[in-house]
Amino acid sequence: MASSRASKRRRTDQKEVNKEEEEEEEKHGEVVEKKKKKNAPVVVFAHGAGAPSTSDWMIRWKDLLAKALDAVEVVTFDYPYISGGKKRAPPKAETLVQFHSDIVGKVVAKYPEHPLILVGKSMGSRVSCMVAGGASAVVCLGYPLKGMNGAVRDETLLQLTVPIMFVQFYSMKGSKDGLCPLEKLESVRRKMKSVNELHVIEGGDHSFKIAKKHLQSKGSTQEEAEGTAVQAIAAFVSRFI
Repeated sequence: MASSRASKRRRTDQKEVNKEEEEEEEKHGEVVEKKKKKNAPVVVFAHGAGAPSTSDWMIRWKDLLAKALDAVEVVTFDYPYISGGKKRAPPKAETLVQFHSDIVGKVVAKYPEHPLILVGKSMGSRVSCMVAGGASAVVCLGYPLKGMNGAVRDETLLQLTVPIMFVQFYSMKGSKDGLCPLEKLESVRRKMKSVNELHVIEGGDHSFKIAKKHLQSKGSTQEEAEGTAVQAIAAFVSRFI
């Protein structure tokens, strides 16, 4: 009888020990998860000149970035000239700086403890560089290095001190992007003060749409090429958050 009671006590004691261990593991897991969430970036993603944040391309890349960067939120918005379904010609990038900066300020106020990553498509990437002061990194998807008159617009890039990644396209016949010839970009990159990196999407156009013949020759898919690009972005960003 005494032996039975002692055995029962041992089982009860062991259950309590197991319960305490489980609670300790749960607490540790919560701490790790909180730390992970605290380090997760918040992304402000600006659209290009010709399509708003609701375009299929922006929605798809918003989702890709959110997953790859494990972001707490990817914030998109429309510049005033294109909001509400308006179809007006885009103004000079400089005139969009204040509006873009206000958006960034609101996002930082909402997520004060999270690293800020600025991402932009074409024109949106140029404006992102203009407001990049407090960001941990900038990602430019198809940076428009050359203006309509053909002049190289490198002033903003040369002044930048925030780490920056360029994602550009290239065809086997040479760059089809008149807005950013790769040899011109390479020359600018060598002069830049900030840490910078380039990822090239072969066979693509300004929206990274890859020609079917190129995909077939490589035995690849559009999704795989975009996935590789996004993973390169995630690896770059992870160095600075």
